Amino acid sequence: MKLKTHVKPGDDVKVISGNHKGKTGTVLSVNAEKGQVIVEDVRKIKKAIRKTELNPDGGIEEQDGPIHISNVKKV
Repeated sequence: MKLKTHVKPGDDVKVISGNHKGKTGTVLSVNAEKGQVIVEDVRKIKKAIRKTELNPDGGIEEQDGPIHISNVKKV
């Protein structure tokens, strides 16, 4: 079953509450079941990356983290 959300990937949104209030960005992905969106350059998190053939050094990488969908509105 597909859940309806007020934002979709590619929309420009503004964060209206939480630690990142006031920041704007573009929605990269929406997870409607968890009620989360990933907004470009809003919530950066550091993630440990395992050594692989593509990334032989491994290390720590910065990624965009999820924000609850109720904390964003379309601009």
